[in-house]
Formats: sequence, C-alpha cells, structure tokens
Amino acid sequence: MPSKAKTGKKLVIVESPAKSKTIAKYLGEGFIVEASIGHIRDLPQPSDLPAELKKTSLGKFAVDVENDFKPYYVVSPDKKKKVAELKAQLKDADALYLATDGDREGEAIAWHLLEVLKPKVPVYRMTFGEITKEAIHRAMDNLRDVDTALVDAQETRRILDRLYGYEISPVLWRKVARGLSAGRVQSVVTRMVVDRERERMAFRAASYWDLTGQFGAGSGSFKAKLAAVDGSKVASGRDFNDDGQLTSSNVVHLNEDLATSLAAGLENADFRVRSVDTKPYTRRPAAPFTTSTLQQEAGRKLRFSSKSTMQVAQRLYENGYITYMRTDSSALSDEAVTAARRQAAELYGPEYVPQGPRVYANKSANAQEAHEAIRPAGDSFRTPAQVAKQLSGDEFRLYELIWKRTVASQMADAKGSTATIRLGAVASDGRDAEFSASGTVITFPGFLAAYEEGKDESRDDDTDEARRLPNVAKDDSLTASDIVAVGHETSPPPRYTEASLTAELEKKGIGRPSTYASTISTIQDRGYVRKQGSALVPSWIAFSVIRLLEQHFTDYVDYEFTADMEGDLDKIANGQAVGAAWLKHFYYGEDTDPGLLSIVNNLGEIDAREINSVPIAEGITLRVGKFGPYLESSIPTVDEKTGEVVESARANVPEELAPDELTAAKAIELMETAAPEERVLGTDPHTGHTVVAKNGRYGAYVTEIIPEITPEQLANQPVEYYKNGKPKPPKKPVKAKPRTGSLFKSMSVDTVTLDEALQLMSLPRVLGEDADGNPITVQNGRFGPYLKKGTDSRSIGSEEEIFTITLEQALEFYSQPKQRGARAAVPPLAEFGPDPVSEKNIVVKEGRFGPYITDGITNITVPRSTSLEELTRERAVELLAEKRAKGPVKRTSTRKAPAKKAAAKK
Repeated sequence: MPSKAKTGKKLVIVESPAKSKTIAKYLGEGFIVEASIGHIRDLPQPSDLPAELKKTSLGKFAVDVENDFKPYYVVSPDKKKKVAELKAQLKDADALYLATDGDREGEAIAWHLLEVLKPKVPVYRMTFGEITKEAIHRAMDNLRDVDTALVDAQETRRILDRLYGYEISPVLWRKVARGLSAGRVQSVVTRMVVDRERERMAFRAASYWDLTGQFGAGSGSFKAKLAAVDGSKVASGRDFNDDGQLTSSNVVHLNEDLATSLAAGLENADFRVRSVDTKPYTRRPAAPFTTSTLQQEAGRKLRFSSKSTMQVAQRLYENGYITYMRTDSSALSDEAVTAARRQAAELYGPEYVPQGPRVYANKSANAQEAHEAIRPAGDSFRTPAQVAKQLSGDEFRLYELIWKRTVASQMADAKGSTATIRLGAVASDGRDAEFSASGTVITFPGFLAAYEEGKDESRDDDTDEARRLPNVAKDDSLTASDIVAVGHETSPPPRYTEASLTAELEKKGIGRPSTYASTISTIQDRGYVRKQGSALVPSWIAFSVIRLLEQHFTDYVDYEFTADMEGDLDKIANGQAVGAAWLKHFYYGEDTDPGLLSIVNNLGEIDAREINSVPIAEGITLRVGKFGPYLESSIPTVDEKTGEVVESARANVPEELAPDELTAAKAIELMETAAPEERVLGTDPHTGHTVVAKNGRYGAYVTEIIPEITPEQLANQPVEYYKNGKPKPPKKPVKAKPRTGSLFKSMSVDTVTLDEALQLMSLPRVLGEDADGNPITVQNGRFGPYLKKGTDSRSIGSEEEIFTITLEQALEFYSQPKQRGARAAVPPLAEFGPDPVSEKNIVVKEGRFGPYITDGITNITVPRSTSLEELTRERAVELLAEKRAKGPVKRTSTRKAPAKKAAAKK
C-alpha cells in the first residue's frame, strides 16, 4: 500500500477556542489549530455502562476494582462530533502537536486525545506558560512526549474521587437527605466552615475596659491608649480565651468602675514623656501571584469570588495577556524579572529598583510542575493603560492587579521609622497610669509606590498607624484632654471569606489551589454553605453531614489525612509511586489499616435522628428535617381542653438565621412566638371532610383531610375476575388529592375561618366565557392574583378581588393590550447591554425559581454561588453561551414503550 502523500499540514490541538485563535496568529501557515473544548472522554455513570459490563467488577464505579483499578472511559456524547472533526483533520496532517495546558489536567487531556485519535503520524507534546509569540516559538524548540506520570496522577485522583463519592454519598442519602454528596476535598472544606461556626457558637464574650486620651506637646497633639496600671499591662482582647476567661496572670483586668474612676483621677494629673523609642522600619514586597494568592487578593481588593477570579484569569491567559493561571509557583523567569525591573525603573526611577533581582522561594512543598508565577505575558510587559481599550472592566481590573504585584515584587524595600512614645502620670487615688502611642513614618515608599497587599479580617488588629508623632523627648511635659474610659468585648473568630478560606486551605495543604474556586463554588451550589455578605455561613444540613462523617468516616474528613493524600498524588506525579497500587491500599486497606470498602461494609447502626439533632437550649432541640431545620420541644404538650398529651411543640427556623445566632434565648423566643402547626376549622358540609389550617415550610395554607378507606369499604368493592374465573384481590383505590389553598396575606392560621377556607379551596374560580367560548378563571399564584384565559394571564390588584371580580371586569382587562406590564413593568435587577450572539439586550430578572439571565431568547438561572453584585457582563455572556451550546432540554416522554415480546424458546 503506498504511503500517504505529504501535505505539509501540522495539526495543533488545544483545549479552548479562544486559546486556539491566539496561538494560530503566532504559528502561521502550515499549522491548523483546533480546540478539543476540554476533556473528550471520561468515566460514564455506572447506569450507562453496556449491559454485559454492569454485573462485572466494573459495574459499581465504571472502574475495574479487581483488575488494578482500570477505568472504563467513554467519549462524552457531546464530544463525538468534535472527535470526528479532529480525526478528519488528522487524516490530512503530517504531524500532531498536543498543546494542552502543562498541568496534570492538561496532560490527561493530551493523553486521552492520543488514545482516541490513534494518530499514525509523529506526535509531539508542546507546552507553554503564556501565549505570546516568543513563548510559542520557545515551546516548538522544546517538544517532548506525553508525561505518563502526570497522567497517572490525574487518573488516580479521578478514580479516587469516584470511589469516595460513590461509597459515602449513599450513606448520606439514607441518613440525612436524598441528593446530598460527599467529596474528598469538598467535605473537608465544608467541615472547616462548620468548625468555624462551632467555634462561634461555643464562644463566650468577655468585657474589658481601657482608657484613651488626647495629649499635646509644643509640636502637635496625638492620641494614646492606656497600656499599664501600676506597672502591670492592661488586659486586651488577646488576653482572653474563647470561653471568656482571662488567660494571662500578669495583667490587670479593668472593669467599668475601675476604668471610669481612673479616668476621673487623671483629669488634672501631670503627664510626662517617660520614653521615646525609635526603630528603623523595613517592609519587603510580596511575592508574585500564585493561584491561591491571586484568588485571595482579588477577593479582598476587587470583591471577586474565587470562581469569578479564575474565569476572568482564564480569559486573560487564553487571549495572551497573562501567564498560565493555575500554578503554585511564585518564581519568575529571567525574562520576566528583567521586564519587571526595567518597567519599575522607567516608571518610578532607578532608585526604586534593588541592585540584584529578587528571588522568591515557593511556599508550597509541591509546587505545580514547571510553572512560574502568574504575571503579565511577554518578555516585556504591557502597562494597564496600554491594554485598557482591549479589555472588559473585570479583565482590566484583574490585569492591573497582576501587573502591579509583578512589578512591585522586583522593587526596593519600603523604608521608614516606627516611633513609640510611653507617657504617664499618677492619678489622684495614687494609681500609676502609663499610656502608649505608636506611629510609622515612611521615608522611602519603594514598592509601595506600585502596590500594597491587602489583609483579611482579624479579631486582634492592633497594628501601628501610619502617622507621624510629634517630636518629643523624655521628661517633656504634656497637656491631657478627653481622657475617657472605653469598654470592649472580645470578638468570636471571624467567619471565613472565600479569600481567608483559600489561605487556610493552602496553609493546611488541602486540595490543589487550582481546584479551590470550583470546590468553594460546589459547597455553595450543594446548599452546604451560603454567603452572608462576604462571609461563608454553613447550613444546618452541613452540620448533620459533617457530624455523620466525623463519627463514621473519621479519616476522610481529617485535615492531616486529606493533606497527606495530596502528598501521595504528588509522589505519583513525580514518578515515585504508582496509582494502581495506591488505590488498592486506599480502597481495600492493608493489615491493621482498614480501607474504604471495609469501613463502609462495617458501619453498624447509624442513628439518623441523633445525627440530625443539635441541642440548643434546655428542652429544645434543633432537628434537620425533610423540609428544612425546625425546633422541637422535648417537653410534651398537653391539650388544654382534653388533658391529653399531643405532639411536641415545633417552630420553623428562619432560613436567614445563621447557626451561631440561634442562641438559647432566640430558640425560646421562636418557640413562644411560633404559630400553631395545625388548627382544625370544622367540617365541609358538602363532603364531610375535616378542614384544617396549617403552617408549612413555604407559608400558611388550608387543606381537607381525606379519610383512609376502611377494610370494610375495601371488601365491599365490586369483585373483578381473571380470565380463568378466579377473583382478583381487591384493589386499593387511588387516594384522592386533597384540595388546598394558600392563605391570603391578611389571614393567619389563628384567625382564618371555615368559610374562608372553603372559599380558598374552591379556587380557581370560573368567571364565565368570552365571546369565543374560552373559559376565564381567577386564581392566586406565587406572584399574586391573576386572571387566566388559555395561555393568556393578566395580573389583578389585590387578593380580595379574587372573590369579587366579575366576568365583565375580566373582559375589560382582556380588551386592553397585554402589558408585559403590570408585572413586567418591574425594572430588571441588572442590565448588561447587547449579547454578542443574539445582539439582544441582556438583563437579569427575578423569576419563579430565583434570578435569571435572559436575552429574550435564551434563559439561564444565576448560579447560587454567584451573587448579583458579583455577576459581570462577561459572566452573563458566558452563561448564556453555555446554555445555547447545551441546546434545549430534552423532555422525558411519559408514553410507555410497547411491551417486548418474549423470546421464543429454543
């Protein structure tokens, strides 16, 4: 067979279309650049396995747990067309270049492409940390093979997550709630948020007092704070533990009386300077950004969520503005160091650049493979002003942050001096009071001229102010004014923000910084954590999940155990261990070290009620129920009329109430003010059914109680017979659906009457027909009362009008043009201008299931992990594009398939 004729074409495959367009500009003619659009294949759901494999050792996980944990991969249905296109392109190519990202995920994508495409031409692995002409040409000079160790590490992580999730999640379904999920990193991160809330719940505040005063010298005045009384340090917040107990023995604890009497005794005291201490001040710049520090700083300074930060950074990278954004390394290439130093000297002056380059050691012991820090792309950096017109608002802000941090990292130290003045006097009651004031003066800003790092909230913020103190000397006399006693309370540990949680995850070595954004987003999407402002607050269901995992899967939510797993995956990536052997030990265990399988098979009895219960106050317990959390009294409730013991009293817990705010006093208040769960209103005279008013999770409503069919009634039903003449067992009739109706806003369970309930349950009310015979009804909905004629709905005024509006009035409504109107007149929550595809205006509206983004053609719900404040135009465009790409939702047909004929017997 003759060999294929040379075409001169070279096929280059990357992950994303944006990346492919940028690279194509630099490669020139002869190169075809295509995008795989992420992974082309993955583990299928076990239910999607071929029938012959479902009963094999592959059946449970789509991983062969009996044969070296070999995964069963399938090409994703939405990627089959893409694979066919790549194969067609490959037929006309003389060489294949796999140019996916250089981390484990990118290496795995390259390997999967190799496995599926089965190229018969030379294959080269091509990696680069930035998409610039220089970087692409350098990459062409440093081609290599696919790194199988990196692929093994990624595959091991993927299988590990499948084993963890598929074994542990079903336990949560049985004991907490359906639909919950456990994850190797996700569950540990949730535990961190829950642990912080537990600390806040256990916290007991301590009060302490001190004094402040305004002191004057000839050269100016300054504020100072009481530091010591009779030579003993005055207690401050850090001298108390979280139980409110004083932990330091050599401090004086001032209460209100002691503090106010001391302030009064110092009114006419003779204050003098006791010491002046001046020290040189030096501050070094922060290292260039890693993935983790970028997420933290963008959260602090730009108020970006971790997810938003990574999405914007991805676009900047793919369009050639910054280097690769998933990295643990803070190192800069020689070219980048030169570029940063040159730009600092040009913009700020040569004195702002140190003599030699600054070198930053990686904080992470296992920095991602062969990456450098996140920095502006290129061998010379573009200033923010030079790229401003080419970037969107969020892209510009993030690029500016990265540029400033990179340039500042190669600039000189900030220099100055810190002065501390100690001054004192003897009060009229003989107590010696010593005050202190500190201030820092920057004499040479150095890197601060370009950039200053942000800080997370701390409960012990006691840093020196950047202020200049007057020039005083020991024994100088000072004037005193406004000496006042000031009371304080210790603060609980601050809740995590996305930035501080990211910092803590990196500190503990849990997970990969490249996955922090998706993990934090996942725990919000799952309902384990919500945002309150920028703080992360756990739900009560998260408490139940973590309690179960701590009691029965202790190691799997242990911080150190999880960090060690990351270390093991690093060893696999470095070729020091083999994935299959590691997975065998993890799943099956060894000797005295039980594996996951053994733990799941020997769980014993799990008390679901105990797992879902949290004692709040004496006699009051919080329960996590099917419809959310509620309070329950352990003291039996006695019916005042009959004296019988009835169901324990309950009260719903408001969704917006954070766990640490549910104190014993708050629980008692909720129980005392709770409306009755159920009130019998009487009997419907037409049906004989009992009518009750209830308080439900989603509001108060009325309903009828349809009695269960009795054995006698069941026995008296007409008898049906089989063809052979034998009687069929009596069928239990389908239970009738009870009529219900939501209470009007003006009604309550306590006050609604039987007549009102019967009216509510009679809805919708038929008003009559229009001229064409179309029936018109009126009813109440989630968004208020409305008329309905076929598919045409019109809002009306008040709920009370439901029972008074006439057919004539309804026809008058329908004679008017429909205003998208009474309800559509409500302004959108946000507007983002025209969509680049549909060219229609993008708006955010309030919908039945929460806020959603629409261009009038395509709708997509705003993800729970994204607040409206964080939603950007770029993200809105991206979400709409993703929804379009998925196409319309396929509706499941309710038609039954025809019964299959039995196979003929042979």
